[in-house]
Amino acid sequence: MGSFQLEDFAAGWIGGAASVIIGYPLDTVKTRLQAGVGYGNTLSCIRAVYRKESVFGFFKGMSFPLASIAVYNSVVFGVFSNTQRFLSQNHSREPEASPPHTLSNLLLASVVAGVVSVGLGTPVDLIKIRLQMQTQPFRETNLSLKPRAVAHREQPAYQGPVHCVATIMRTEGLAGLYRGASAMLLRDVPGYCLYFIPYVLLTDWITPEARADPSPCAVWLAGGMAGAISWGTATPMDVVKSRLQADGVYLNKYKGVLDCISQSYQKDGLKVFFRGITVNTVRGFPMSAAMFLGYELSLRAIRGDVR
Repeated sequence: MGSFQLEDFAAGWIGGAASVIIGYPLDTVKTRLQAGVGYGNTLSCIRAVYRKESVFGFFKGMSFPLASIAVYNSVVFGVFSNTQRFLSQNHSREPEASPPHTLSNLLLASVVAGVVSVGLGTPVDLIKIRLQMQTQPFRETNLSLKPRAVAHREQPAYQGPVHCVATIMRTEGLAGLYRGASAMLLRDVPGYCLYFIPYVLLTDWITPEARADPSPCAVWLAGGMAGAISWGTATPMDVVKSRLQADGVYLNKYKGVLDCISQSYQKDGLKVFFRGITVNTVRGFPMSAAMFLGYELSLRAIRGDVR
């Protein structure tokens, strides 16, 4: 079998869909905490969303990421797995054997996956965040809203994902879909290193030497822990990315990554960059556990290696 395998992409799509369904409600809470105003903490945010928008508020804008993030994860997992396999086989004297994982190969494969993810993931995240944030109450005195924003602040800016894309393209051009791309690059490259590497090392550590593949329980545990580690450490740059991408629903407040960091720090202090770290870490476990479990089990099913 060659080093390039399409099965990884198909399995990544299934795992991605599972992770979106599991993690989306807490993702909405995380976005509101990071980019919104008027929420004290995680529990008060959950109560506020439920009281004003009912349970459906937690799933606002989910149809688009359910379709797109599944494809996004398909590419990320496919690129990581094939890059890691290519590197491992090139360093192995026996290409058909399963060479041991080396930290350098895992690191390089994670970096490649992180860079590729930004090209696909930035527009997806932007639209998701815009849809999640458009019912967020804005404070005119703090944000210095333009007259247009004041007049329309109570009305949804977007009628759905397609309308959101069309509006952004019309008002901001193609570059508008990549707002926050630099922040996402700074989040995702180290983020995927702290996602894939802990997962691989943990599954290798948990799995007995006599067993060829990790058990579903090992996959679930290692995947969940990797997700919690990755999302927890990525929170500061995730805050910046969320603020940059939410910016533009009603007004444009930030000029770029450094300006966003500067304004956020001046207004709210250092603690603002850790806003949402609890919900990020908590949701990271079930989301990533579902992602890796869906990926590994579907990969085995596709290859006819179910046991």
